[in-house]
Amino acid sequence: MIFRKKEDDSFFMFMDRDFLLETQTGKILFHDYAEDMPIVDYHCHINPKEIAENRKFENISQAWLEGDHYKWRLMRASGIQEKYITGDASDKEKFLSFAHIIEKAIGNPVYHWAHLELRRYFDCDIPLTSKTAEQIWDITKEKLQSDELSVRGIINQSKVTVIGTTDDPADDLYWHGFIRNERNVKHFNVKVVPTYRPDTAVNIEKDGYIDYIKKLSVTSRIDIKSLEDLYTALTKQLDFFVDNGCRASDHGLDYLPYVIGEPGQAEKIFIEALYGSKITPLQADVFKTAIMLFIGEELYKRGLVMQIHFNAVRNVNTRMFNKLGPNTGFDSIGNYDVNSEFAKFLNHLDSKGVLPKTVLYSLNPNDNTLLDSIAGCFPDDSVKNKVQHGSAWWFNDTKEGMIAQLTSLANTTSLGNFIGMLTDSRSFLSYTRHEYFRRILCNLIGKWVDNGEYPENIKFLGQLVKDISYNNAIEYFGFLE
Repeated sequence: MIFRKKEDDSFFMFMDRDFLLETQTGKILFHDYAEDMPIVDYHCHINPKEIAENRKFENISQAWLEGDHYKWRLMRASGIQEKYITGDASDKEKFLSFAHIIEKAIGNPVYHWAHLELRRYFDCDIPLTSKTAEQIWDITKEKLQSDELSVRGIINQSKVTVIGTTDDPADDLYWHGFIRNERNVKHFNVKVVPTYRPDTAVNIEKDGYIDYIKKLSVTSRIDIKSLEDLYTALTKQLDFFVDNGCRASDHGLDYLPYVIGEPGQAEKIFIEALYGSKITPLQADVFKTAIMLFIGEELYKRGLVMQIHFNAVRNVNTRMFNKLGPNTGFDSIGNYDVNSEFAKFLNHLDSKGVLPKTVLYSLNPNDNTLLDSIAGCFPDDSVKNKVQHGSAWWFNDTKEGMIAQLTSLANTTSLGNFIGMLTDSRSFLSYTRHEYFRRILCNLIGKWVDNGEYPENIKFLGQLVKDISYNNAIEYFGFLE
């Protein structure tokens, strides 16, 4: 147990061994069952090139602040100049700026994640403050020189068995092949598999669409001049992804429309786009519906999982988008009408007998019970919870957000079939998010048991949390096939 001494000589506990574990049952479930389970990170945004090259970070700023818009938003909220966030300030200046503001982030998961990472990877139990920043900078910089904290070293010591990266259909997957080649990557038995993310091919109304189609034509070696050509190119690349271990698609859409056009209408819209015509919102919805239904059926044919992330409003601040581009911390929660169109989309595929296993993630926490109720409408006697409500995502992967999502699952479906946590991260140190989730899961179940709502069958519950932590995802995605 770790104690920290305050200036007034009293003591307090900070993130000790039983952090977030309030009941004896929860402590047993975590320490005896969940804690040492391996990790399957089935959805993330890490760069496979950095795994292939076994990158070593020069300092904690590179490991923490490159591409992490969670931390960027916190820094902006405290008035830190952009120079010290995404600008040309030195790595140390950026880290010191982050250390200056993290003290104020009480209750924010970033505060917990950062300190879990300091403990698990750097054996550092010093709370990060502006006063301790220099010391922590030196401790972490020294340790980052070791092979244990190279990218592959981090992955190995985190007991990760599968990593699902996020990749465009036009990607040549060179680095995935490099990683699989034992001559290139020795002593690394982790599956690094691509995930098929065709958003750019779907978003016909967005800038750069014609250039993307040209790029896809080159990669697929298909001259795309019709919608049928596009479908052929997408399926050819999907098969290429499957050959490289792909077990799922992922779709990061602002919303998922269901607008069935007249016969041939989607084809006409696509041709108009190729000729540079401006696509109206209604035309875009018709086209997106057609192509997403097509992709869903192709996924079903190959036994793949379809993951759909939605209800995000992208690039709310156009001034900063024009300055920094997408995925820089200026997105917000949307309020898309899930029930009216989303359920119809799933029903369309199900009615044809081609609904793939599907994981739904909404950025809006108000959708929890609604998603659970929709998911329960599409059972399959060969799959446990064929349509899943995915883990609390982005603005919701907080302590309270995870509790709310898990409680909704428990209230409306079978929690024991849940496929558990993912990092959805660009950071190699973020595997501690799985520990964070497991502590919250075990504590929640422990409370129910200690409150007399479920028998104290520790052996059974231990297996249940092991399944949610790891086994269910391995089975659901078919990573052992």
